[in-house]
Amino acid sequence: MMLHSFLVLSATKDPTAVERANLLNMAKLSIKGLIESALSFGRTLDSDYPPLQQFFVVMEHCLKHGLKVRKSFLSYNKTIWGPLELVEKLYPEAEEIGASVRDLPGLKTPLGRARAWLRLALMQKKMADYLRCLIIQRDLLSEFYEYHALMMEEEGAVIVGLLVGLNVIDANLCVKGEDLDSQVGVIDFSMYLKNEEDIGNKESSTVSSLHSRVDSLEKSNTKLIEELAIAKNNIIKLQEENHQLRSENKLILMKTQQHLEVTKVDVETELQTYKHSRQGLDEMYTEARRQLRDESQLRQDVENELTVQVSMKKEIELAMKLLEKDIHEKQDTLIGLRQQLEEVKAINIEMYQKLQGSEDGLKEKNEIIAQLEEKNNKITAAMRQLEQRLQQAEKAHMEAEAEDEKYLQECLSKSHSLQKQISQKEKQLVQLETDWKIEKEWRQTLQEDLQKEKDALSHLRNETQQIIVLKKEFLSLQDENQQLKKVYHDQEQALQELGNKLSESKLKIEDIKEANKALQGLVWLKDKEATHCKLCEKEFSLSKRKHHCRNCGEIFCNACSDNELPLPSSPKPVRVCDSCHALLIQRCSSNLP
Repeated sequence: MMLHSFLVLSATKDPTAVERANLLNMAKLSIKGLIESALSFGRTLDSDYPPLQQFFVVMEHCLKHGLKVRKSFLSYNKTIWGPLELVEKLYPEAEEIGASVRDLPGLKTPLGRARAWLRLALMQKKMADYLRCLIIQRDLLSEFYEYHALMMEEEGAVIVGLLVGLNVIDANLCVKGEDLDSQVGVIDFSMYLKNEEDIGNKESSTVSSLHSRVDSLEKSNTKLIEELAIAKNNIIKLQEENHQLRSENKLILMKTQQHLEVTKVDVETELQTYKHSRQGLDEMYTEARRQLRDESQLRQDVENELTVQVSMKKEIELAMKLLEKDIHEKQDTLIGLRQQLEEVKAINIEMYQKLQGSEDGLKEKNEIIAQLEEKNNKITAAMRQLEQRLQQAEKAHMEAEAEDEKYLQECLSKSHSLQKQISQKEKQLVQLETDWKIEKEWRQTLQEDLQKEKDALSHLRNETQQIIVLKKEFLSLQDENQQLKKVYHDQEQALQELGNKLSESKLKIEDIKEANKALQGLVWLKDKEATHCKLCEKEFSLSKRKHHCRNCGEIFCNACSDNELPLPSSPKPVRVCDSCHALLIQRCSSNLP
């Protein structure tokens, strides 16, 4: 019997580092065993499932490592409920789980509430997201943990990354009737003890687990296809609404141009008829008021269109966030996401075209505002001409008064007739003064309206600046999309290699069994102990897989072990490394006569 784990027992290292490494290895074993057993189990897990119970015990030990002791009046308090309760402030979606934990009857201790929180987070498939938000805020975690704690070091981030794989598990846990306050969290190492028979049987069980995993991937792919169809329908609806808004905007622009042409004709006729009567001034004033109302309505329409575009941009950002989340959570289903990425690219191109269309609309509206300013300038020029005419009338009135005085001195006999004429002149003067006051007030109102239009113009310019900022954000989103495509291509290559390995796994099981019989005396290097190739010393990754040499038992990459030779233990050709291949060929050539 041997313990199938990598517990670090070196006395030369830091004790806290050794503890963190041991907890990390136990978490790896627990998560891996839970996923493999759940996939082979083939149905929803409940609270009595032993690997699931051990997983919660291991997570409790990991969260307790390096926890600060808080002193109270009666005793010392050391619990993990404090940092878990902090998740609600960092992740708004966690408020529901925190409220449900507090409302559970029968939970009297903080430790019981923390255990219930872990179980609810696993059922929601949000445990990795919640803990990721927690480990990022290390300044807040320092209030609860020591500096050498597992949650404060890199091991915590590794465990959070491993928890993403638990999203493929469906669990239905009854938290209300379970006594979580008095449970004793002890790790059962017997679940991770494996003998030689278990090692031999593990190879035969991998094929069935892989088949079940392929079935689950096909189901998830069908779900993703349905979600993509729904997203396409939503995009078509948005396109139809955008087309309707564009048509309405064109109609409004046509109406405004017609109104502007009509107003130009009216202004010219009013200037020609002003010499005969003052009624044209009132008509000009009412027409200017109506035109200002139309322009304010136009500005309101532009603001509505901008709000629609901003909302569409927010929807695009939400869609990008959902895509990133699906990439992190479902790395095994990246083959079906190629079509979705192409559709998102088309959406981005359409949104870029919409932004260009909105910029063209703003340019047209700026031209309309410039035309209005020219019209206001013409009206002010007309007002200046009216003032000059009033000054000329006043001068004529003064000259008439001087002539009347001379005429009174010369002609006393005609005083009665002259008095009548003077009274008429005074009435005309009063009327001219009232007209001048009315025109002055009208000019002030026009200046105020002009100032309002200038303010509206400055507001539209600010909105154009905001649109430019949105354009820059859109370009940054395109860069992020390109980076995601690169990651997607790398992972797609790795998945293609895994598919080829699955197709060849049935044929290689017999070869591996025969090679194991011959290699019973050799030291077979474990997969997790090797991180770099023995020959080229390059690091292993998803695209650079590990392969055992059937002659020496070492681990190499595909490029350094793509040779096959028959060995004395197996008549069929098996995989060997480059060095063993050269050595065996040399021996064969030396044995020849």
